Amino acid sequence: MSTLDSFRLDNTRALITGASRGIGRAVAVAFAQAGARLALSARSAQALKATAEQVAALGTPAVLVPGDLAIPEEPGWVVDEAARLLGGLDLVVHNAGILPSQPDGAPLLTPLQQLPQQAWDEVVAINLNATAALCRHAHPHLAASDAGNLVLMSSVAGVIGTPMMEAYAVSKAAQVSLARSLAVGWARQGIRVNALCPGWTRTDMTAFAHTNGPLSDWLLAHVPLGRWAEPAEVAAAALFLASPAAGYLTGHALLLDGGVSVPDGGLAGIPKPPSPFTPA
Repeated sequence: MSTLDSFRLDNTRALITGASRGIGRAVAVAFAQAGARLALSARSAQALKATAEQVAALGTPAVLVPGDLAIPEEPGWVVDEAARLLGGLDLVVHNAGILPSQPDGAPLLTPLQQLPQQAWDEVVAINLNATAALCRHAHPHLAASDAGNLVLMSSVAGVIGTPMMEAYAVSKAAQVSLARSLAVGWARQGIRVNALCPGWTRTDMTAFAHTNGPLSDWLLAHVPLGRWAEPAEVAAAALFLASPAAGYLTGHALLLDGGVSVPDGGLAGIPKPPSPFTPA
């Protein structure tokens, strides 16, 4: 296999959750380009329509497995249905996740001491409990594959201090811990497990920040590369983790964060002045 061929996913049977928009849609497109056979999941089939049309245009008709992961029985059903429709599973990319939200659906950014318990519980239910259930149900399918592979979409928020977003940060840190434990527990069955931790990425979910000039500027003041990531960049990293090119990589949390997690690169609470090394 050539180096370039090692990034191919030809005939790999892959389930992608949260595939209706943003990073999930970009992952679906990248995997379709790499030759994977896809099962796409989000809360509704209608929400998946645009993604399905994009991958179909690449010559990869996808099967749709809508499911609301907030319902305890749904994660297992999504996995088992995807396996049934594809004839098994080789790869799962679990991308679905939420932030605490206000009644109108806008993100709720507030200190832990002011966060309603219901908002905390909703985030934990989706980002942690549904993740664990999905992994539990994915295990027998991945163990039956010759190249079982699980990628959990965590976040840089899980490895740095992230005030005002404690529920989200804790749930993402838990995904990193789960990936490491499963990587060790499942390794002798030939299953690789890794976490991918994107930094600030330009998606619908982060529109509250990247469309708010002062907030965006403050966030980017802590990012050494000085810009937002694009979903396609995260998808490329997910493709690496999922591909034979990463065949000896397991139990890793890949930080794709523009350097924000480098010491003194996290959210320090006080906006940093412009770098003196920035060209005039």
